[in-house]
Amino acid sequence: MDIASIIGMVGGAAVIFLGVFTSGGSLGGIIDIPSVFVTIGGSYAALFLVAPLKQALGLWGILARVFKTYNYGEQNLIQNMVALSEKARREGILALEEGLDDLDSPFMKEGLRLVVDGTDGNVIRAIMENEMSMTESRHMSWINVVNQWAGFGPGFGMMGTVIGLIGMLNNLEDKSSLGPNMAVALITTLYGSMLANWIFGPMAQKLIAQNSQEISSMEMVLEGVLSIQAGDNPRILAMKLLTYLDPKTRKVIEADVLKD
Repeated sequence: MDIASIIGMVGGAAVIFLGVFTSGGSLGGIIDIPSVFVTIGGSYAALFLVAPLKQALGLWGILARVFKTYNYGEQNLIQNMVALSEKARREGILALEEGLDDLDSPFMKEGLRLVVDGTDGNVIRAIMENEMSMTESRHMSWINVVNQWAGFGPGFGMMGTVIGLIGMLNNLEDKSSLGPNMAVALITTLYGSMLANWIFGPMAQKLIAQNSQEISSMEMVLEGVLSIQAGDNPRILAMKLLTYLDPKTRKVIEADVLKD
């Protein structure tokens, strides 16, 4: 569970409610079911015009990723790569085939299998970089749909406000209802802003961060595979991969992998 995302959702709601209460309002004053239909329902319906049916319906599962943490095991990845490099130098490249099926990472497994098969380094790089590119493309396709929803929210919020104002202007003879009707009309603008700035906009940024982390781990695997294929010294391989870690994490394992 991603605690940061939980804090963001709960904290955002708390701040909004606090603002309502301290301004003399009430929770019921910002709840309006027709506004929910127009803003949330309308903006979601618009997604079906810009995205395939599969994405529009499957978006909820992607949004759930925001509340999960993903560990790509960069430290273990470096240690495994160094161990495999030492094994390849000690027993030969073909010795790596024995433990391929035990690897957790399909991407690493595919890359090392190409090495064992004697594939040229440039070909390995091309294949693995294409896999990375397609993975990121799929991720960004989903993220784009989330961003689209964030963008549609304020527009439908304004649309709901205009609808409310039209109804209010058609009933101008009732002076006592002008204030309450205006408040209800503006609620949709509030909802649209919330969708863009509190919910879907930040969610898209969290998904972008998760994508960057996964692609970075794949780049580490690529670098390690190519180093093993080229016959690099395990210490050199470790130094290459350690550059992907932040200084604090790097210090935890560099003594183990930078062996003389």
